[in-house]
Amino acid sequence: MSATEQPVLMRNGTTQATPVDVGRSSPVGVRLVPGGANFSLYSRHASEIELLLFDHENDARPSRVIRMDPIVNRTYHYWHIFAAGVHAGQIYGFRVHGPFDPVTGLRFDSSKVLLDPYARAVVVPKAYSRSAAGIEGDNTATAMKSVVIDPGAYDWEGDTPLNRPSSRTIIYEMHVRGFTANPNSGVDSPKRGTYAGLIEKIPYLQELGITAVELLPVFQFDVQDCPLGKVNYWGYAPVSFFAPHRAYSSRQDLLGPVSEFRDMVKALHRAGIEVILDVVFNHTAEGDHNGPTLCLRGIDNTTYYILEQDRSRYANFSGTGNTLNANHPIVRRMIVDSLRYWVEEMHVDGFRFDLASILARDSSGHVMANPTVLWDIETDPALAGTKMIAEAWDAAGLYQVGTFVGDSWREWNGRFRDDVRDFVRGADDSVSRLANRLLGSPDIYGHEQREAEQSVNFVTCHDGFTLNDLVSYNEKHNEKNGEGNRDGANDNRSWNCGIEGPSDDPEVEKLRNRQIKNFFAITLLSLGVPMIVMGDEVRRTQHGNNNAYCQDNEISWFDWALLSPHAEVCRFVRLLIARRLMRDLEYERQRVSLNQLLLHTRKVWHGVKLGQPDWSPWSHTLTLAADVPGDHLQFSFILNAYWKTLDFELPILSEGLQWRRWIDTTLETPSDIVEWRTAEPVSGQSYHVGPRSVVVLLSGLELEEHDR
Repeated sequence: MSATEQPVLMRNGTTQATPVDVGRSSPVGVRLVPGGANFSLYSRHASEIELLLFDHENDARPSRVIRMDPIVNRTYHYWHIFAAGVHAGQIYGFRVHGPFDPVTGLRFDSSKVLLDPYARAVVVPKAYSRSAAGIEGDNTATAMKSVVIDPGAYDWEGDTPLNRPSSRTIIYEMHVRGFTANPNSGVDSPKRGTYAGLIEKIPYLQELGITAVELLPVFQFDVQDCPLGKVNYWGYAPVSFFAPHRAYSSRQDLLGPVSEFRDMVKALHRAGIEVILDVVFNHTAEGDHNGPTLCLRGIDNTTYYILEQDRSRYANFSGTGNTLNANHPIVRRMIVDSLRYWVEEMHVDGFRFDLASILARDSSGHVMANPTVLWDIETDPALAGTKMIAEAWDAAGLYQVGTFVGDSWREWNGRFRDDVRDFVRGADDSVSRLANRLLGSPDIYGHEQREAEQSVNFVTCHDGFTLNDLVSYNEKHNEKNGEGNRDGANDNRSWNCGIEGPSDDPEVEKLRNRQIKNFFAITLLSLGVPMIVMGDEVRRTQHGNNNAYCQDNEISWFDWALLSPHAEVCRFVRLLIARRLMRDLEYERQRVSLNQLLLHTRKVWHGVKLGQPDWSPWSHTLTLAADVPGDHLQFSFILNAYWKTLDFELPILSEGLQWRRWIDTTLETPSDIVEWRTAEPVSGQSYHVGPRSVVVLLSGLELEEHDR
């Protein structure tokens, strides 16, 4: 690095000539080197950039301002400088000068302090103001700022990502804050609602049996990106793709959130639980043309965002005001760099991509046959083996479930959600669709030589009703969101079991419990990767709110007081998961595709009568009899969504074998599900299946030998 004499503006308003090395363009972001740090920032259209160094996050002015000369400190479109004396914990930001010309898409505003897109940590001043970043004037005192970290300064104690096969994966979608924010969590403040708080509850996750947590967004986001003065609770409002969200850390020192996040990952790995991040690479918190200037907008608006033909407006395929220009070379490099960082430096095991279909759009918004960014992610050697899950649609109507580009991507199967909901609530024309969902959705994925785990099967997720509310409400009740109940989906495919909302009628509650067990049984026994949602196993309710994105309170939090009154549902889920993992341990060894699995597995469809499945639109019953791959068991999966009890004929077994009841959701606990090896024999050639219930019968030599 070569040194030049440059005027550096000091906090007292004076300037002094200081030797400043010009720095290097690589790597992008900040890197600590002997004697200081190298800063590099990409901006094609900027005319001048200033590096601002701060002593404290709440400072109204920087302690040093270092100007980057457009001749000396610029290589190609990378602006770079070496700042002496900088160390881990240094707070910094940028001012980027250039034309404010929205007609051409340029929105430079040198009065705004901007985040480094590659910053590994972010601080939020007490006076942070989103609105101040969206109006004229200096916002230094109210702006988020970046923090220099030393990524290698952490003892992982030999930890590495777990690389658990998808066939052995049970996903638990959860919210870091919501999991322990409730005072009844038993977690002491200030760990409540933090990464450290989650660590304290790992024994609960182990007991439940899940193998992976899928965390709602943990990238630093703007909590003020929410209408009507509420808060953004879900976190789908990123301002950084590298920094863990500071408010989720019990440690508020400058470097604390990074270390605490790593502590959480390490602790989960020790418990055998993978960490999957819900990542948002489709938009940012900067919003539409009226939004604030926080980072990318003020650095190089036309590079980072997809703009409409009217360059003063943003394309809005995300439904949130803007769309990241993901297939631009600079942006796609940033996305891949982010993923690599979270895998290599933060040890996460996978990612679920929010509105992933947006990543298939080019800079004009058109859908690409071979999106560069998706293939960059797919083929990156550092990401090989990392779980990649796509929400294969966007807010503008692009729906790619079954056709998402790539060979290794898993997909949220939205059709599984809809079709299983329809069957369980007793909708017409749902039996044939359910049959496909049970078998890994071959009608969607059968054209590809892929394993059944391409399909991530779920009935509920953060967005929509909880499982309790799915069986308790016919209509959404989002009044507390303050939008006149206009927000949230109207098509919920729910059924309230006869009464809207809470009920003290024991028969209604009994039916709701049964329906919830039915949903769990179908989800956890179908081919594919099952995903369940935080609190569904204890009937967590949002009181009919199906869009609780702004509810950082008891509406969204896990209510630990539910563990006792709904212990039977939790037990049901726990035993289902335990058997699922035993089955998949054998299946994992086969490593066969979905088509091979279906081709070589003996399976027969029945209805109430053997060999007579009823595929008519008004049918509500179905039986699948099949061999369980690898463990020499046969099972009969009987589903009765009809409102009356029916007698189902049982398949005839080989001599010496008999059917044994593992699950019957009409029975009271503990008979509703038993340890599978202790399943009791059933007599006769038919089974009395109660209304709206699921029955699973097992047979095999191993069971007979165990009984002896």
